Amino acid sequence: MAAFISSQKTEYGIDHVISCRALGVSQSWFYKWKNRIGQDAPTTRERRRADLDAEITRSFEDSGGTYGSPRITRDLHEAGWRVSENTVAARMVELGAYGGAITERV
Repeated sequence: MAAFISSQKTEYGIDHVISCRALGVSQSWFYKWKNRIGQDAPTTRERRRADLDAEITRSFEDSGGTYGSPRITRDLHEAGWRVSENTVAARMVELGAYGGAITERV
């Protein structure tokens, strides 16, 4: 969208302020993303999410697939992460990591 807003200035002479207002985005958003056009480098949020996903996966696999989001959240807090249980639960769903109890066979 930032590329589109920039193209309006060069192709039609429409100022970015008007384009932002018409599209319902803030000017600060446009300035934030204007310099990212054509870049493949991950944002800070994307890097943190990837690191968090790796920690969740490691903790889940270390537990043998039995820990759920409350227990993994506790483990992450002990490791120094500041993250909520809801975020961990959402990331676990995205990763397909479902905690469950081990049933004993009789």
